[in-house]
Amino acid sequence: MNALSDEEQLDSLKSFTKKYGSAMISGILIALIAFFGWEYWQKKNLAESQMETAKVQQLMDEAKNAQGNANAFNALSATADKIVKEAPDSAQAIQTQLLMAKLAYDKADYAHAEKALKKVENSKLDDAGLIQLVKLRLAYAQLAQKKYDDALKTLAAVNDPAFKATADEALGDVYVAKNDIENAKKSYKSAWDALVERQQERQILQIKLESVGVLVDDPDVERPILETQVDES
Repeated sequence: MNALSDEEQLDSLKSFTKKYGSAMISGILIALIAFFGWEYWQKKNLAESQMETAKVQQLMDEAKNAQGNANAFNALSATADKIVKEAPDSAQAIQTQLLMAKLAYDKADYAHAEKALKKVENSKLDDAGLIQLVKLRLAYAQLAQKKYDDALKTLAAVNDPAFKATADEALGDVYVAKNDIENAKKSYKSAWDALVERQQERQILQIKLESVGVLVDDPDVERPILETQVDES
């Protein structure tokens, strides 16, 4: 079995990212909206007034019909901006912009996704974790636009230990895009170590690691998920 060259490893990972990247990011955003839409701040007692919450619920309901409709998207964006203006440091403000970012991702409008997330990036909401999530999504919006240095700067502000693995994996993705394979390896390996320690899902990260030439032993499986090899024919 022969190891892939650095160039082949990068090509492999980029091909994987191109094929599955948008779906993965969209899936992350969908899960984020579903969970952090209500349960998170209900559990943390962060709900604002019933009126503001109702506005966000209505926005989410209307968003279901916004796909492929530019007028509907623009109307939603205006409503979301109004909520931010009325309560800039509220959970609802962040929720609306996460929703707008998700809708923008769905139509590959990464510039609009970045713009939406920047509106709440510096929110003074007393919930550091939620702000960290905004920054993570913002970094991927910047990465999608090849704003690599901006993405690295955004990720540097994700410093909560609870988000270290996610941030390190995102850093690896940025470094791959920059053709910096050594830093990609370091970042992915750091993320891997954290996920193994927490016993969290890591199959996609294992594929990323092996695509840059790092074979990792997963203590929870009998063999590697992906064997890196070349066609010997």
